[in-house]
Amino acid sequence: MTVVADLPATGSDEQPRSGSRAWKKLRANKSAFVGFLLVVFFVSIAVLAPVLPIADPTATDWGAIRKGPSLAHWLGTDELGRDILSRMIWGAQASLLAGVVSVLIAVSIGVPFGLISGYFGGWIDQIISRATDALLATPFLILAIALAAFLGPSLTNAMIAIGLSAMPIFIRLTRGQVLAVKTEDYVEGAHAIGLSTPVLLARYILPNVFAPILVQATLTIATAIIAEASLSFLGLGQQPPAPSWGSMLNVAKNFMTQAPWMAMWPGIAIFLVVLGFNLLGDGLRDALDPRET
Repeated sequence: MTVVADLPATGSDEQPRSGSRAWKKLRANKSAFVGFLLVVFFVSIAVLAPVLPIADPTATDWGAIRKGPSLAHWLGTDELGRDILSRMIWGAQASLLAGVVSVLIAVSIGVPFGLISGYFGGWIDQIISRATDALLATPFLILAIALAAFLGPSLTNAMIAIGLSAMPIFIRLTRGQVLAVKTEDYVEGAHAIGLSTPVLLARYILPNVFAPILVQATLTIATAIIAEASLSFLGLGQQPPAPSWGSMLNVAKNFMTQAPWMAMWPGIAIFLVVLGFNLLGDGLRDALDPRET
């Protein structure tokens, strides 16, 4: 006699309906929608930087050194006469690229290890969990600085360092979610009909642990942006003359009394983009939570 398990159908109309419901809940959450608009704004200016009618971010003007905001330079100029507005817009590329790529690195490594650890258990789980605990025992930013210093100063190495530093968070989160999901009836049904382990993980476990991973990824982008600014501030991230908000703050600290706008604008930009991702992440958590009505 053949036993046929009643498994949840993938690709059904339930997923579009749940996605539409989550989007409606996200729009109804005013703070989350503000965060969404902030993220869209910064992403838009970063993507459109090459086509916007702005000055060359590396062009110097020795006759306009540390000039305040004016019609010629809306946000003022820096210590070399470079247009701060242009450097802010191009610096958004470095910050957002670092945030997104770092999280992609962390997710692409951390989620598979978390799946393996939570699903198989035993000695595999012990090895992965102890290694994760060791990495989590080191503060995130300290670990990122150490890795960036070891790899060498550059934006690429900074992204790798931040991604590896954030990886343990996703291992721990994914492992916990898998431990809860793998005991569900539909997973037992998949076992009963003889599905292979890779298929079971890809079709029935990963989709059901994806929501908390997405929320954590959104929140971690904000942390990664701060980390990239910190590394650039220390000279371990984006290298001059390429613009970066962190390196702009590093230079601006020497001119706080003569040209306070040099520090004000990159500081405000970091605050707003981090606020946007945090608000969006909190909104996604509420929107994707099935317990929330």
